[in-house]
Amino acid sequence: DLAIDVPGHGKVVVDIGYGGTFYAFLSAEQLGLDVCSSKTRDLVNAASTVTEAVKKQFKLHHPESEDLAFLYGTILTDGKDAFSEEPTTNICVFADEQVDRSPTGSGVTARIALQYHKGLIQLNQTRTFRSSTTGSLFTGKAVKATKFGDYNAVIVEVSGEAFYTGTATFTVEEEDPLKYGFFFK
Repeated sequence: DLAIDVPGHGKVVVDIGYGGTFYAFLSAEQLGLDVCSSKTRDLVNAASTVTEAVKKQFKLHHPESEDLAFLYGTILTDGKDAFSEEPTTNICVFADEQVDRSPTGSGVTARIALQYHKGLIQLNQTRTFRSSTTGSLFTGKAVKATKFGDYNAVIVEVSGEAFYTGTATFTVEEEDPLKYGFFFK
């Protein structure tokens, strides 16, 4: 529930969650968009503007490593965070305006943690998450409450389906003088 001033959109309320990296979360509706029907370019532009605004207005902290205390991206949602058997849809815009083709493993982890923290889901309630770009599905559930440093935390399990997209074969020739690698001095 962090109020952020987003250029072109005014004040919006975001949640910051960690699931292996930090994300800002908010419903696309706060930006005048619909995560299911708006153009992907419009969603990407809006999410990127949110990411930059959060970076300028909020300092992140990580309990173990300040190297991990950075906002990786923004996940726009359909706003359906309370437990439901119906899928909830989101788009993850990260790094240099890249869009994840899936609901995003670290993003689902962070979103489940936020939902649990806010009392919107209970332990072992499985949620289904849909990517607004491809329709692919992940499931996630909080399985154990714990602490991480001084922070309340939860262990999350995420499931999805993946398919091979290629293979690689590496060959080492006996005559290759660098076949075992090399060191710089």
